[in-house]
Amino acid sequence: MLEKIYSADLEGAREDAARLVHERPEDPLGYLLESDAMWWRIWCMSAEFRFGMTLPRHRAKLAADRRYLELAAKASSLAEAQIAERETAEMQFYAGIGDALAARLYGLRGEGRNTARSGVRAREHLLRAKALDPQLADADFGLGLYNYYIDTLSSAARILRFFMGIPGGSKRDGIRQLQHAMDDGALVSAEARFYLAINLHNYDQQYERALEIIGPLVEKYPANPLFQLARGDLYGKLGRKVQALECYRAAQAALIRDPECAKHVQELAHAALAAIGGPDSSAVQ
Repeated sequence: MLEKIYSADLEGAREDAARLVHERPEDPLGYLLESDAMWWRIWCMSAEFRFGMTLPRHRAKLAADRRYLELAAKASSLAEAQIAERETAEMQFYAGIGDALAARLYGLRGEGRNTARSGVRAREHLLRAKALDPQLADADFGLGLYNYYIDTLSSAARILRFFMGIPGGSKRDGIRQLQHAMDDGALVSAEARFYLAINLHNYDQQYERALEIIGPLVEKYPANPLFQLARGDLYGKLGRKVQALECYRAAQAALIRDPECAKHVQELAHAALAAIGGPDSSAVQ
C-alpha cells in the first residue's frame, strides 16, 4: 500500500486502504493509510512553483477536506480506545500520527490554533510511544517535524506559542530525528526522507545535502512526479540545468490516474521548465 502511495498510484492506494478498513474496522492503520494517500493528492493540487521550488504554501478550506480530517480523527480515536484498554507503543504512535495528519492540513489552511492543538496532541502521543519503545524510529518522524517546524517560527509566532503554552523544539533535534526515521523507520522512512530534503531546501538552503537525501527516493520511485519535481528544483538551485530538465521532463511523462492531479503536474513542470529556460516537451492543456 505504501509502495503505491510513493509510486504515485494514489487511487490504487486508497482502494487498498478502504479494503483494509472494511476487513479490520477497529485497526487505525487502514484509516491512516487512506488519509496519507489523500494527503499526497492535497500536496499535488495545492503545490505551486515559486522562488525556484515546487511546494504547497496555502490551501483554502474545501468540502473535500472533510473526509481527510474524518479519517485522521477516526484513526486517533480508535487508537485511544485501545490505549484505554491496554497501552502499547504502536497505538500511541497511531494516535500521534492521526493528530499529526490533521495538523499538517490545518497548517496548510492557515488555521494556527487548530494546527497547534493537533500538533501538541501528536507530540504527546509520540513522546509516550518513544517512552514505551525507545527503538521506535517511526515515532521520530512526527517528533522531528514538530521540533523542526517549531524552531522555524517567526518572532510573532514564537510569542503566540509562549502565551498558548506550546512546547518548544530544536531544529537540530528535528533533523536528527528525521534522519533516524529515514534510516530505520518501518512505515515512514520514505516520507521522512522527502520532508527532510524539502525542509533543508526551503528553510536552510542546504541544496547539496537535500539533493543527496532525496536522490535515493527518486531512484526507488521514479514514477512519482512530485519527487522528480523536488529533485529538479534542487538541481536548478545548484545550476545543473541538464539534470533539472531531465527531472522536470520525467515529471511531465509520469502516468497519473487522477486527471486533476495529472493536469496540475503538467502546469508545475511547465512553470519549472520556463524558469530555467528549458524547452517544454508538452503543452499544458
